[in-house]
Amino acid sequence: MGPVVNRPGEDRRGEVAAPTRKALDDVFAKVDDPRVEQWHLAESLGLMPFFRELRGEVGPRMIFEGRPVVMLGSNNYLGLTADPRVRKAAVDAVSRYGTGLTGSRLLNGTLPLHRELEEELADWVGLEAALVFTTGYAANLGLMVSLLGEGDAAFVDSAAHASLVDGGRFSDGALRAFRHNRPNSLRRGLRAWREQPGAGGLLVAVDGVYSMEGDVAPLPEIAAACGDYGARLLVDEAHALGVVGPRGSGSARELGVRPDLVMGTFSKSLASCGGFIAGPREVIDFMKVTCRPLLFTASGVPASLAAALEASRLARVETWRQEAVVANARRLRSGLQQLGYDAGGDDRSAIVPVVVGDDWKAGTLWRALLDQGVYTNCAVAPAVSKALLRTSVMATHTERDVDDALAGFEVAARAL
Repeated sequence: MGPVVNRPGEDRRGEVAAPTRKALDDVFAKVDDPRVEQWHLAESLGLMPFFRELRGEVGPRMIFEGRPVVMLGSNNYLGLTADPRVRKAAVDAVSRYGTGLTGSRLLNGTLPLHRELEEELADWVGLEAALVFTTGYAANLGLMVSLLGEGDAAFVDSAAHASLVDGGRFSDGALRAFRHNRPNSLRRGLRAWREQPGAGGLLVAVDGVYSMEGDVAPLPEIAAACGDYGARLLVDEAHALGVVGPRGSGSARELGVRPDLVMGTFSKSLASCGGFIAGPREVIDFMKVTCRPLLFTASGVPASLAAALEASRLARVETWRQEAVVANARRLRSGLQQLGYDAGGDDRSAIVPVVVGDDWKAGTLWRALLDQGVYTNCAVAPAVSKALLRTSVMATHTERDVDDALAGFEVAARAL
């Protein structure tokens, strides 16, 4: 079976091909998936919340599809993507280094910006060294594939980011899950693993702040379990950095825990794109010679590096941003609860999930909110166990922005 080619002289313009049944041994057979049918149905009903085009700068308010909206669907927690100092740093980097590095970190893709950024980040999270990646996904994937060998195991919180799950799957080690934020579930798993003959090393991987639930990991209890069973602890601080902890240094420092490894991203508080791993220098040096997602991926563009560097410096000194984003989230969370919504998330988090439960109801509420000028993110299975609208705030939202969003939620509630 291969591509269809018309015979010479044939004119098939305007002819509609009859649907063909794909053979089971055709790799395309799997595309006949009920999820695609649901996707097309949602599109036809105007309820498709994914892959929508945003035209213009993502700020507290913006124009979306010709209408003004309050933006509650961005990870721009500190509001730094529009900061003139961050913009200037990116522009200056392009002027000095060009638009791209056209090579991997190993070869011609390392700049002084990398060294400065890695030193800044390691100091911020309180660890010895750091290594910058082109994406946060590649950082988690590369770390776990590099560290987990045959006989080792990764124990990952069931709500952890997909990059941690995929890192465990793609490694030579075993992947195990434990119940979300349940240290006792982790302990049972670690104990069972250690009782196996010839059991190897252990890595426990958790999010500091969970991206959908907006809750904070019980890191002291998790760290204690790691200590009792000789496991290393990796904390993904992607959604905590800049928001939680002293000067936004993350959930681990907020809770007085020193993990073995910290992961973070630039695409949330740091107004850019990329990621990093911080930890002992010996581990970072090991990754420099073994980590395939680092060695075989083109380096992040200079503008991204410079923007992340400037944003990280600003985040550490302009503590009003951290205070403002947390205050805005509390205002939104409290208001939603008063309206009768099932709104969650930790009080220290910028994320406020609104649990709906049913996928189609979540899509209906998303559409109703958009009609009221409120942009949110819709999350359905398998990304979450219960369908929800994920909302998040920025430091640069005003109280009026939050109150206008709540007014939209009040009207949209009638759609459920």
